[in-house]
This record gives sequence, structure tokens and C-alpha cells, in this order.
Amino acid sequence: MFEFSVIGGRTARDIIGRSRREIVREVRETYLTHDEGDSVNPDSYFLRFPDKPDARIIALPAYLGGKHDVAGIKWIGSFPGNIANGIPRASAALLLNDYATGHPFALLEASQISAARTAASAVLAAEQLTGGRTARRLTVIGAGIIARNILEFFAAQEWSVDTLVVHDQHPEYGRALAGYATDSLGYRAETTDDLRTALDVADVVVLATTAGEPYILDPRAFAPGQVVLNISLRDIGPEIVHDSYNIVDDIDHCLKANTSPHLAEQKYGNRDFITGTLAQHIRGEVTTRPDKPVIFSPFGLGVLDLAVGAHVYRAATEAGEAIAIDDFFGETTRW
Repeated sequence: MFEFSVIGGRTARDIIGRSRREIVREVRETYLTHDEGDSVNPDSYFLRFPDKPDARIIALPAYLGGKHDVAGIKWIGSFPGNIANGIPRASAALLLNDYATGHPFALLEASQISAARTAASAVLAAEQLTGGRTARRLTVIGAGIIARNILEFFAAQEWSVDTLVVHDQHPEYGRALAGYATDSLGYRAETTDDLRTALDVADVVVLATTAGEPYILDPRAFAPGQVVLNISLRDIGPEIVHDSYNIVDDIDHCLKANTSPHLAEQKYGNRDFITGTLAQHIRGEVTTRPDKPVIFSPFGLGVLDLAVGAHVYRAATEAGEAIAIDDFFGETTRW
């Protein structure tokens, strides 16, 4: 009952690297568990700073039932200014709590977990919304760590991609990601400095940027039937969102904090443009057709962090890779 373990980022990434297909299945199951109401996923809390308007640290508490029966909280910082110094934008820790007693039992470095659950949900949505694992042209906008993880999950799911196109405002980042995709993942990759060229004729578009407000505003930016994974949430103008099919992870969570769907709600005064959730699409309760673009916007649910975190914890414990902290609790009896 009073055991406590720490799992570092290298261990987490190693476990994720050898179990990506299993993590996609965990994420799928978690979406369905959440849709069934066997979870508690409160609003995220944003800690912001007056002198750093683009930076934030976010608290995501959650409880996940089903086979997990675990509670916890992710504390994740996003400091875009870090990129200029050559260090990652995001850093995070995940605390897991035993549901029976409330006692915390593990602390995990969670930037790897957060990236993995984001990537797994993106690739799951791509498979669900395209109906397969094939893309003649896959375009990635934004060449950071999240984009790299998404491509790793595409490769783990054995996606067949004829051409991968990478676009980033900083061409050197785009070349680095394209090189990694070619050398480590086996994809034929190229880069372009032109956003319009990057978006044209892509079957699947991945948006993984640090954009704070929409810059894709042309109503013709996306083609009918094109699947757009709106992972960074704020790249797309509200008019485009309004005229597309919109699949989200959770409607109430996604339509806040000035995400692109939230901006569309504010502009048009309703949520009629929301097609449904990914869980509803998996269950066949909502459908999309090739007559309009299909946009997947995941706000990022804390229950996904719990599912992936619990998976990493179990694997690390079974492999003897978790670091036990003896006597972490100062008192284990009331008297």
C-alpha cells in the first residue's frame, strides 16, 4: 500500500518505443471508457504569467475507471521560448494515485507520456476517419517533438505512405524531421517552405505547431475528403471549421480556451458544426463523408495520460526499471 516509485523519461520512452501499438489500443479503449461515463475529467487549470503571455503550466486531474481504476494529475509546462534555446518546449510530471486509499504510488516523467498519448490519439483518429492505414501524401506542419512522435506512431501502425511532406517556419527543423523520417522510419520525405504547397493534395494533414491563433484562413485550404489532424488546436480559422466535419475527443473540453472549434462557436453562436466525438465515430453513431474536409480536434484528456502512464508504470515495474523510494511516506499508521 505504501510503496512509491519514480520512473524517469528515458525509461518511459524506452517502454513507449517497444509498445506503441499497444498504446494505440489503450487510447482507443480509454476513449470508449470515457464515452461510457466511467471517468472523471475536470477542466484543465492554466497557470499563466503576466510577463510571459505565451507560456503556461497546466494541471490535468482525472480519474479513469474500467480496468484501470486509477486517479492522478499531470502537471505540464509549455514554454515556447525554450525552442530558441534549443531545448524542448514542454516538460511534465505525472502523479498516479491509488483509487482505494488516495495515496500516490508513482511519479513519472511525463513529457514522453504526454507526447505518446497525443500521437496515439492522432494516429487512431487518422485510421478511423480514413478507414485504413494508407496515404499517398502525408503532410506534417510543424517539425517538433510532437510531430516526431506522431510519425513514430504512424510507422509503428505500419502505415503505407508514398510521400511525406514536412513544412516548418524554420526550414532547418523541417529538414531535421524529414531526415529522421527517412533514416529512422523508412519514409520517403521531402520539405517545402510554402504552406500552400504543403497542404495541396495531401490525403492526411497533421498540424503540430505552437500557433496561438489561426493562420490557415483560406476557405479552400483543405480539400473535400481531406483528413486534418488539428493537434495544435489553434491553426485553423473558424470559417473553415464551420464548413467542415468536426470530430473532437470531448465536446465540452474542446470548445474552450480559444481553440479553433471554440472560435467557431463564438463566431456562429452554436455548436451545430460539431459532428461528434471520436468514440461516437468508432461506435458508428456519427459518420463523415468525402464531400467536406474532416477535422479532428483533440483537446487532450487527462484520462489518456492516466492510461498511458499506468501502462508505463506496469511495464517498468514488471521489468525492474522503476526506482523504488523507500520510506517515502513519513507516517503509515494513524497512531
